[in-house]
Amino acid sequence: MSRTSSSGRNDGVVSLSSLRSGEHGEVVDLAGGRCMLSRMTALGFTPGADVTVVQNYGRGPLIARVRDARIALGRGEADRVYVRRKPA
Repeated sequence: MSRTSSSGRNDGVVSLSSLRSGEHGEVVDLAGGRCMLSRMTALGFTPGADVTVVQNYGRGPLIARVRDARIALGRGEADRVYVRRKPA
């Protein structure tokens, strides 16, 4: 799922689950309710945080490195974390 800016153009922001293993990104937005936002913040997924996808097989948990910790996220959680891709 790709997000678009208010002008309708793609600004490179995608869900974390769309990144492949080894790709990097910067957290720009989190979607969800208060409980979801609290959990993601506690895990280190805050706007501006650098994220590297360690493992993403397309189904099952996604493993990401954020703030020097490896975090396993369910597919639904990873779909709600929006990142801007960074070059390798």
